[in-house]
This record gives sequence, structure tokens and C-alpha cells, in this order.
Amino acid sequence: MTGFRVEKIAFESKSVELWGRTDSRNNNWPVVYTINNDNEIYVGETLNAAGRLGQHLGISERKHLRKVQIIKNEMFNKSVCLDLESHLIRYFAADGKYKVLNGNLGITEANYYEREKYRQSFNDLFEILVTEGYLTRSVPEIVNSDLFKYSPFKALNQDQAIALTGILDRFFGDLAESRDDELVIRGEPGTGKTIVAIYLIKLLKDIGRFLPDDVTAQDSVFSDYFTEANRSLITNLNIGLVIPQQSLRKTVQKVFASTPGLDKSKVMSPFDLGLSKEVFDLLIVDETHRLGQRANQSSAIQNKQFKQINEDLFGQDDIKWTQLDWVRKKSKKRILLVDAAQSIKPADLPADTMAKIVSSAEKRDALFLLSSQMRVQGGEDYIEWASELFSDTPRKYTSRENYDLRFFENFKELKTEVEKRNLEGGLSRLLAGFAWPWNSKDDKSKFDIEIEGIKLFWNRTAVDWINSKTSHEEVGGIHTIQGYDLNYAGVIIGSDLEYDEAARRVVFKRENYFDVKGRENNPKLGKTYSDEEIRQYVINIYRVLLTRGIKGTYVYVVDEALRKHLSKYF
Repeated sequence: MTGFRVEKIAFESKSVELWGRTDSRNNNWPVVYTINNDNEIYVGETLNAAGRLGQHLGISERKHLRKVQIIKNEMFNKSVCLDLESHLIRYFAADGKYKVLNGNLGITEANYYEREKYRQSFNDLFEILVTEGYLTRSVPEIVNSDLFKYSPFKALNQDQAIALTGILDRFFGDLAESRDDELVIRGEPGTGKTIVAIYLIKLLKDIGRFLPDDVTAQDSVFSDYFTEANRSLITNLNIGLVIPQQSLRKTVQKVFASTPGLDKSKVMSPFDLGLSKEVFDLLIVDETHRLGQRANQSSAIQNKQFKQINEDLFGQDDIKWTQLDWVRKKSKKRILLVDAAQSIKPADLPADTMAKIVSSAEKRDALFLLSSQMRVQGGEDYIEWASELFSDTPRKYTSRENYDLRFFENFKELKTEVEKRNLEGGLSRLLAGFAWPWNSKDDKSKFDIEIEGIKLFWNRTAVDWINSKTSHEEVGGIHTIQGYDLNYAGVIIGSDLEYDEAARRVVFKRENYFDVKGRENNPKLGKTYSDEEIRQYVINIYRVLLTRGIKGTYVYVVDEALRKHLSKYF
């Protein structure tokens, strides 16, 4: 499909009326349109452009907009226009030139006749929008950005939409009956738990402030929830999002800052929450398994704050209180996002606590599952394979045609291939377990990692490392990559794991593991962690690293015996 035409008119009554009379199809043909000023943009689709633009002129919240673009094509139909509209909303939101004024009314991955053929043709239009300055970057650059990946305008797959519908039904039912409850969303890596959380917050905000005379909600996947009754329930709802990981939290704060209706100050660390004077109507906790129990914190001030927060919330300090207790004390309703296999250190919530959370939710019909892969093109089969790789009974991976999984005997070759992928499409990085000390942290001239004569640095920044200028020259660790995705991941399995040929199993080597917090005992709780216990955390770390690559994962193993053992399963 080619032949896009873009017609431009002023956003005022006379211009719209005159344009509506110039062609009968301006009142009876599917089109996509945008309305904007220098800083804001609204995207829509309609079968009656002149009539719909007239309705927009009657909405006071949009009268400050100045220009209209009407995108036409002889081959347009309703399904194509809905699809193009959702693409434009996502691209404008992630590009950052404009604040997108659309509500989050239910963008989903709908299929239709010859969808891929139509989508291929969209690229011609996107190039026009870049040329004319409506988009400041090419679509591939936008798609690689974190603002795109975590946008509240991200299209949901069917699995996510079903889960979200169930959550909304339960949530509004609880509100109407004044019931406090705790809902749980469980999902493997790459199923989009964080995306669902951000999407839900934007959706609830939009339901709480939607305009009764704005008919755009009528075609929404979630249109049934845009009612006066629901709006009255959540108009002033105080919603917070807790994200334990620093880097991911900073990224999501940027997304909230660029999205109308969202407040970046509501994206908090567990300590931010504990020290806040607010009590939230709804708290959503991403990566709940990464909440902390009482342990030696990463700084003296956090040790002091942990004690202070316990005293403020519970009247006394007690080692039994965890950050999950803070969440429960500071909220009326909660949604907990979990994947216990992504717990990476002893100070995280214990496995039995996570099991109780899931079991309790299941008994109360408050457990919602995400299973469809949004990240890894190898699908659920690859995720299962990666989870079993270090077990006593791994299996060989039968690679799908659309996933590039490779095992390298030579590290230089792996590094070269990752560099090639990065030059081709960006977002290809080296990752490793914490099997080397961080020498450069205190002495910038010292290298951290040396493999086969190749010397490398750990990540020079802990925040937004993937997008930093030097990240393609460095090696990222678990603390900078958890929650993110790449196009290609080059995973280095360090000598913190080795293969014991006599025992015929993968073993943990404490002397080769340099994450102090990852192996630290907990004298406060009287706990000493065995090698077997730390081994499981390290395996979880490698599971996370192996599930970051969207298009492919390249693997190199340092320990020769482990390299020989694992090579059989690729």
C-alpha cells in the first residue's frame, strides 16, 4: 500500500467546515488524523473526519491546539486506521517532541487481513513525518528507546489484556464494596509485568478524568470501564508505583514525566515509600521479590532509615519487619508483581514469603498469570530451556528459526559478533555474572575483566547503562540489566560457576563471586548462607542475563569443564 496523502488545515471552525465541503470523502472515509501545537499532540482515527474534528473543537481541553493533519489513503479501512493510530500514538509518545494527549483507552495487538503488508507500507508515512519534523528520530531509533519499551501506550497482547480485564473487574468490585485486597500478577521474564503495571496506572488515571463528551472511549478494548460510576470511584485515587531496582526506577520516572496525567514523584524506591507521609489508595509493586528484608544495607544511611521507618510505621523496630510490611502498611489496596526465580541475593524477600504471597492470592482468586512472551522471540520454550540449563537435568535447545542462539568456544569471536549486531541495529551488549572484582570503581585506570587477553571494564554507570555512550565498550551486570531488554545479549558465564565432573553437576565457587551483597551473611537475622543457597541466587542471575536478548543470545563460558558440559545443550 502506497499513496499516502497528508492534508493540513488550521484547527478552527471555519477551516474545518470549508475542508469538510471540499470532498465528500472528508465526511465518509476512514482516515487517521493528528491535532497539535508546538508541544502537544492528539492522535485519532474516524470514518467522518469533518464531523469528528468539529467534536474536538467543542472540547475545552483541546481548544489550545492549532494544527490538523489528516492522513489519507485509498486503501484505508477501519482496522488499518486503528492499527496506524496505535502506532503513531506509541511513536509520538516515545519520540518525546510532543506530549501525547490521548487517553490509554485500550491499544492492543489486533490482527486483520494482510496486516503485515499494511504495516510494511506504514514506513513510507513514518519517513514523511520524520522529514516534516513531526518525529525527530527514525522509527528504528524510537523502538530501541526505553521511552518506547515502557510507554503506557504500549500495545497489549491478548494474554495481558485478559489479565488486565480480570484485574479491573476485581479492583472496581473491591472499591464498590469498600474491600481492601492484595492482587498478584505472576509472570516469567519477558511477559511484560512492568508494562502491565504502567499501562494500568495510566488507564486508571484516564478513567478517573475522562470527558463524558469525548466519544473516543466507545471503541476502546476497556470502554466498559469508562463509566460515571467508575470515574466517581477513582477521580482522586492516589496511586503509587514501587520499583526496587534503581536503574529501572529512573527510566520509569522519565516515562511518567513525559506522560500527561502521570506524576514521576509517585514512582518510588521502597525507602521513598517508607519515608513518605502519604498513604496510598493503591500501590503497585514491580519485582516484589526484590523487596528487602532486614539486612546490612548498601549504605549507613539506609541502615538508619530502615530502623526509622519501622519505628514510624509500627511503633518499634523489629527485625521481623520487611519492606513488604511497609508496602502493606502504606496502602489500602495492592497489586504485587512477582517472579520468585528473579531473586538474586539473600537480602531479597525469602522464597517461602513469596510462595505464601502466591498461594494466598490463588486461594482468594486474586492471582493473575502472564505467560505470553513479549521480549524473547525464542518464546516460552527458550525461557524454559534457559531456566533448566544449570540444573542436573538440562535439555538440548532446538532453536526456532527466528531466534539466534549461539555458543562460542572463543571469546574474541563472541565479542566481535556482538559488536557487529550493535552496528547493524543497536542495543547489543556484553553481560556477565559478578565473577570479577570491580577494580575500576576506585581506580578508573584499572581494567576489571580479562578473558583470553581481552581487557574490559564493568559498566561505568549504574543508571541507564544501556543507553550510556560507552556501554557498547563495557560489560553490564545484573544490577544494570534486570528489567531491561536488548536486541542481542552476549552473556559471559564467569568462574563463579564451574562443573564438578565427579558430582556431575554445576557448582558455585564462592572465591570467584565478587558481589559482596550477593553472598553476605545476615547476622541481624542470625543467618549464614551456604554455598548451595548462594548457588541458587547465582543461577537466577544467569537466568536473567540469558533472557535479555529479543533477537538472540550469544554465550561464552569461562570454566573449561563447564564450557564442555554446557556446549552439549546448545
